[in-house]
This record gives sequence, structure tokens and C-alpha cells, in this order.
Amino acid sequence: MASAKLHTIVRSLSTATSQGLVKPPVQVFGIEGRYATALFSAGSKQNQLEAIEKDLLKFQGALKNDGILKEFIENPINKRNLKANTLKLVAKKLSLSPPASNFLGLLAENGRLQKLNSIINNYQIIMSAHRGDLQCIVTTAKPLDAADQQELKKTLQAFAKKGETIKLNLKVDPNIIGGMVVSIGDKYVDMSVATKIKKYTEIIQSAI
Repeated sequence: MASAKLHTIVRSLSTATSQGLVKPPVQVFGIEGRYATALFSAGSKQNQLEAIEKDLLKFQGALKNDGILKEFIENPINKRNLKANTLKLVAKKLSLSPPASNFLGLLAENGRLQKLNSIINNYQIIMSAHRGDLQCIVTTAKPLDAADQQELKKTLQAFAKKGETIKLNLKVDPNIIGGMVVSIGDKYVDMSVATKIKKYTEIIQSAI
């Protein structure tokens, strides 16, 4: 059933004669990942990838700022076709592109609107890889100033492959005390003081 719905989405969004999926540069998983992959495939065929991403983020922002619309979409009592028709009106008001508008309508018809945020997040992951971005999450005990951010980005760029660009996502967590925790691509390095203290404590306790 899910595969049939995804096929419907690809067929509805794509004007290309070929029905084969365009393989994304990175694999995403779950039902949200499959929807995001189908949307990427359709967007590739229409050369609308960037427009779709921009429109989905615009709609996501509108949803956060409009409590009435959010409540309407989340209310299980409202029928799917009513939600689909309402979203078409919202999409028109926001001047969304046809692929994004159609996608939102199809999600409503398939009863998948509750997964919209996760689908958008998965689509962004695919688009990030498509652009050659290398996502890097750095957690520190205190905020880094501009100079430290530039130096860190320069250092991390050495881990990027040719054509990839480091995209820093900075987070602050006082619990790590000092140092930093770095997640870059599929690599994870914990250089925090808190982790070192825990490690040393375990060594001392095991020796007692």
C-alpha cells in the first residue's frame, strides 16, 4: 500500500515520461525517507529541487506561526479531502510552486501530514548532500566567537572530500564542562572534559 502511494506521488509530481526513481546522493530511511526520496526524484525530473525545498520551508514556517492552521491539520476528525483542499488554498496564498503544492495535497489525501516535518528534514538531508554540503555539529560548553568559528571551520574542512563544503551547526551544552563534541558526516568524536572525567573516574573505581 505504501509503495503504491509513493508511486502515485512520483507520477503526480513528475512530468517526465520515465517512471524510474532518480537515486538521491544519500540514503534516508523510514516512511519519511521514502517520501523525501520520491519528492527528490520528482523534483529532479522537473528541475525544481531548490524551489521545492524553499517552498516546504516556507510552509513549515507558516504552520509554526498559524496555530489555527496547525490545529486544523492535526485534528483527526477533519477529513482528508477537506485538508487537501484547504492546503491547496494555503499553497496558493503562499505562492508555492506546483510540485510543492501537489505534494502537500497528496500527503493530506494519504493521511501522512503528521510526518510532514520529518519528511522535510529528510528532504533537507538529501538536498544538503546534493549541494555537496558536509554537515558538522559542534557542541561546546560556551558559545564560540566569530574568530574561533572560522578557525574551527578551516580545521574541519580538512575532513571534507573534494567538492564538499563544511556547514557548521553550533550547539551549546554547559554539561560538557569544556572541550567539544564533534559530529561530522558519519564520524563522531567526543573531546569533552565531562567525558574525560567520567573515564578517569571509572578507571579509579575499577582499581579500588
